[in-house]
Amino acid sequence: MAKRKKSKTLGRTDVVDFPSLELYGIAVKIDTGAYTSSIHCHNIRTYKRWGKEYLRFNLLDPEHHSYHEKEFRFTEFTKKVVKNSFGESEERFVIETDIVLFDQKYKIELSLSNRENMRFPVLLGRKLLEKGFVVDVSKINLSFEHQLIRLEA
Repeated sequence: MAKRKKSKTLGRTDVVDFPSLELYGIAVKIDTGAYTSSIHCHNIRTYKRWGKEYLRFNLLDPEHHSYHEKEFRFTEFTKKVVKNSFGESEERFVIETDIVLFDQKYKIELSLSNRENMRFPVLLGRKLLEKGFVVDVSKINLSFEHQLIRLEA
């Protein structure tokens, strides 16, 4: 019988880091109803240079405590049709980056989305949760608390 990997428990919200995007202490909402994870950004556009297509964008809003004016540029990206929170299909750009949960880095796909009217700038969906996480909706910030306890030790 194959040994089953132990799951880590996330609450309904958490605070995470995206080191490759220079974002730390970002509040996220865990959404088991969403397949794809998404991040709030603006100024999303593509351009071609030397025969290569580039995607560029800014993350978060200037009012957000972690906002920096850095413009990100990716050559590795895809376009996918994603259902938004209203159940409407829309085409979004998707990038791959790292997320830190429980002091471990995980690869994550993030769709670039306008979440300015949402409480959380990042939504974590089932595609990430399938990497060994379960959700206890009665809890919050379990990964963040784990990190604080480790730092205090």
